[in-house]
Amino acid sequence: MTLKGKHIVLGITGSIAAYKAAYLLRAFVKKGAEVQVVMTPAGKEFITPVTLSALSGKPVVSEFFTANDGTWHSHVDLGLWADVMVIAPATAASIGKMAHGVADNMLITTYLSSKAPVFIAPAMDLDMFAHPSTQNNLNLLRSYGNHIIEPASGELASHLEGKGRMEEPDRIVAIIEEFFASQQALAKKKVMITAGPTYEKLDPVRFIGNYSSGKMGFAIAEACAQAGADVTLIAGPVSLKTTHPAIKRIDVESADEMYDAAVSAFAESDAAIMCAAVADYKPAVRCDVKMKRSADDMTLQLVPNRDIAAALGAIKREDQCLVGFALETNDEEANAQSKLAKKNLDFVVLNSLQNPGAGFRHDTNRVTIIERNGNVTDYPCKLKSEVATDIVSLLAQYVNQK
Repeated sequence: MTLKGKHIVLGITGSIAAYKAAYLLRAFVKKGAEVQVVMTPAGKEFITPVTLSALSGKPVVSEFFTANDGTWHSHVDLGLWADVMVIAPATAASIGKMAHGVADNMLITTYLSSKAPVFIAPAMDLDMFAHPSTQNNLNLLRSYGNHIIEPASGELASHLEGKGRMEEPDRIVAIIEEFFASQQALAKKKVMITAGPTYEKLDPVRFIGNYSSGKMGFAIAEACAQAGADVTLIAGPVSLKTTHPAIKRIDVESADEMYDAAVSAFAESDAAIMCAAVADYKPAVRCDVKMKRSADDMTLQLVPNRDIAAALGAIKREDQCLVGFALETNDEEANAQSKLAKKNLDFVVLNSLQNPGAGFRHDTNRVTIIERNGNVTDYPCKLKSEVATDIVSLLAQYVNQK
């Protein structure tokens, strides 16, 4: 069982849906997990700590100090103990506090101290859930890396019909199990990723480049590492940082440097994802001193850079997987299909600058994945971290079939 022996902090806030937390807690325990319940003071108005303590086998934590003996409950220790934190139900008030760091109760301080993944299951009336402030807070929480378990639609406590019902406990358990299973999807695999732009120098102060921020490639690197892979990230000049210890970063500047690093790393890789926006051309001549402006027109002669994806496709072994990216402005799918075939890719991730929220510098992306076997899958606009999860999930299927 994927939950056997896992440490779960279950956060419960002041919602009528708190009764579902008893079923959720029982399901986690039956799966072999060790569960510590942390409640807000309002949560205790809907379900008693005695009930939850009986189900978990642990005293429920709600206050910073135990009233009778003054024992201090360390939110820091709880945050370090947890393998995952699940807040279900999560009210609009608690969601707002988590989004903005309002640490006025034990649950919020535990959330802010947690180093574990956090899953949040909202529960509220349909108008509260749809309100722009709630949606903005949920988007903030997503941007911090939290996982939002979308509420279901149905009859609410107000007797109105709409979206706002906390997801059912069995489904929440399945989501947490799927998450832990995904952590091993690329175990013992080596994945190379290129990310960011390349700069092709004209002289000591000028270059040919593009608008790539590297956000998509870095998100994929983190997702691969989370899935258990050893990652080599070959990064062009970007200001981003990596967080996962399984990511080995190689910084480069030019397409030639990226080519050499990628070819070298690919030999020992199980898979490679070519996410970088590599300059197609470089100056035929690079000046050693700054070029001075004159009254005459300037003509630059450019020569092609070596094609990294094509080079890797030419040397790819049967046991290796190669993924490309295609950023297009016209004839998008046809161009992506051509790239898939010419460069011997297993699948290509297409995004179009015609789609709002996609492309360079955005925190979101909207992609279509085209596979060698003919499958074409369109995805909605999502955070790049969520797009990365989709890509890595498909990559794991390919790598584990090799």
